Amino acid sequence: MDSGRLDKHFVTLYGHLQVAVQKRRYLGLLELLAKERPGAEIMFVNAPGRTELGGNHTDHNHGCVLAAAVDLDCVAAVTPVETPNVTLFSKDYSNPISVDLHDLEPHPEERGKPEALVRGVAAAFYKHTGIRCGFVGYIDATCQPGTGLSSSAAFSVLAGSVFNFLFYNSALSVQDLAVMARDAENDFFGKPCGLMDQMASSVGNTIFIDFGNPEKPAVEQIGHTLEETGYRLAVIDTGGSHVTLTSEYAAIPEEMCAAANVLGQDFARGVSLDTFLGSVNEIRNQAGDRAALRLLHFLEENERVKTMANHLKNGKFSEYLEYVDASGTSSCCLLQNCATATSSRNQGILLALAMSRRICARAVCRVHGGGFAGTMQAYVPNEEFDNYISSMEQIFGTGSVIAIRIGRPGVCGLSYSDLILPQGN
Repeated sequence: MDSGRLDKHFVTLYGHLQVAVQKRRYLGLLELLAKERPGAEIMFVNAPGRTELGGNHTDHNHGCVLAAAVDLDCVAAVTPVETPNVTLFSKDYSNPISVDLHDLEPHPEERGKPEALVRGVAAAFYKHTGIRCGFVGYIDATCQPGTGLSSSAAFSVLAGSVFNFLFYNSALSVQDLAVMARDAENDFFGKPCGLMDQMASSVGNTIFIDFGNPEKPAVEQIGHTLEETGYRLAVIDTGGSHVTLTSEYAAIPEEMCAAANVLGQDFARGVSLDTFLGSVNEIRNQAGDRAALRLLHFLEENERVKTMANHLKNGKFSEYLEYVDASGTSSCCLLQNCATATSSRNQGILLALAMSRRICARAVCRVHGGGFAGTMQAYVPNEEFDNYISSMEQIFGTGSVIAIRIGRPGVCGLSYSDLILPQGN
């Protein structure tokens, strides 16, 4: 890889301090694939993870969200093959990911596995283009499962982008790729997610998304990176598994919709706050108190995220943090996704929120993403960040605090012309 030639690209994706590390990472993938496929034309595809900045559980009810691509990502060195088969090697898997794309129907035994995402994205690509094709590659992910950074979205966006780059001259838009990835997660992988994760990974940067039209959401680039705010951003992995929580996640959109149905609307987006406030007794009697609270969370959070986006655009970071704090309070008190309804022993998110404020009084924290278990998000002043990490890791374990940079570009590729193969390959 030409020394210095790609430095600017790596700085944009990862920051100045990571250039040397990322060069070694990319070069390692390149060497492995060059040995596997001597003389092949190789390209890199890269898709970032994402962090949700605002709009907790609003996207599935046609609401608004604020999200950002992060510097933790999935990278693959790939080359096309003549048959419709995909083979991906990774140090994270004892066996390669191998998918025969002659069959583009869901396989129940693949649910929850990367093979399902590859097959689902390939099926969506075939539906868009009529092209059935394959590739081989080596993949490396710093965006790991269980960290709350949407590793499955990054992987599926990456897979769709490989097809798009190699076989369709990049003609599909980043929005197309996001929808393809979402459909693969819903229909093949078995994850009932909205479109925020995939859109943030594919579009990149810091973005405001309005899901008023859920299949063609309006996306606005905010372009904020936190670089000169005096704060750093981290997610804290509090432990716990999402495996048994599908019913908890599913109950949130179901209850929001049930409350909205009382008011004659299919989704929460169709309800006004005034209408809600005039009908609380009716809603609680027909849909229940928690459904009423969750609808109230949606209505307030949906307006809050619009203000958060405006504060970032206008450089009002202190005011932005006030709304981050309010979002976290709403998730705990109204949405109620900071702990499960069934376990008093495992309440890691609530403990992390409480301890964050004890360790750093100026930290601003909120539950991150789906909730119930997993990660919380913290904005911490630069001068207190190292102490915050060491103190939180004493509670939640080494590596539990994951520092992230936001605002990098979305899915991208490096063609063969950008690469120089190492000597001897």
